[in-house]
Amino acid sequence: MLSSLKLLFERLDNSKLFQSIIIFIIVVSALSVGAHTYELPPWFEHALLVLDIGITVFFLAEIIIRYIALNDFKKFFSKGWNIFDVIIVVGSLIPVAGSTVFIARLLRVFRVLRLVSMIPELRMLVNALLKAIPKMGYIALLMFVIFYIYAAIGSMLFTDINEVLWRDLSIAMLTLFRIATFEDWTDIMYETMEVHPLSWIYYLSFIFLTAFIFLNMMVGVVLEVMSKESADFAAENQDEDEKPATKGHVKELQNQIETLSQLLAKNKG
Repeated sequence: MLSSLKLLFERLDNSKLFQSIIIFIIVVSALSVGAHTYELPPWFEHALLVLDIGITVFFLAEIIIRYIALNDFKKFFSKGWNIFDVIIVVGSLIPVAGSTVFIARLLRVFRVLRLVSMIPELRMLVNALLKAIPKMGYIALLMFVIFYIYAAIGSMLFTDINEVLWRDLSIAMLTLFRIATFEDWTDIMYETMEVHPLSWIYYLSFIFLTAFIFLNMMVGVVLEVMSKESADFAAENQDEDEKPATKGHVKELQNQIETLSQLLAKNKG
């Protein structure tokens, strides 16, 4: 009984139709969360509440189906995406009432992220980003050192010109972040050039280091990791496609062996 149920749930979990239904429910859940941000008539609010309960029950049933299909506690929770889905679904069971209303609604917003766990291509992109973070951390540390040096110099040189932008080290770093994102940086530069005509060297060298060199280094790291993840993803899909074919060849060979053994038995008889 349990084995037949496991087989049924395994087929259901691997069904593309079932996966498409889950993605559709996730999209509906996202739309319902967005609808709550508008002023709605009471009957519509009640309908959304009923819909939210139905979505929560569906997600809970889907997690149970996936767990029974795998039938292995350790293997199920060894996958990070399964843990993420369980946290989101269990969090959605918090009733939207009293002091927990904000937490419950916040967790319902995060149900949209389940699209990532359901779509393999999105999982590949997120995995690539997570693997790139350690390498990007060293680049970010070097960027912080450059920001710190330039902020200290800017605070010493330009505080008398504009105290709002260059008052201290922390404010100067915020100003440099604004410059690095090209937010009206020329206005800041022209203001200081009226007192220090050569201050353009300060701004152009900072932009060259941060916006051109470090940003391209980060993009390069992400692309490198993403290319490896894409290759692994393609190889994994190829292996999955070859498995049914291999099983078919094995079954064909077994049938041939059985036929030959039957012929040999007849000849002996």
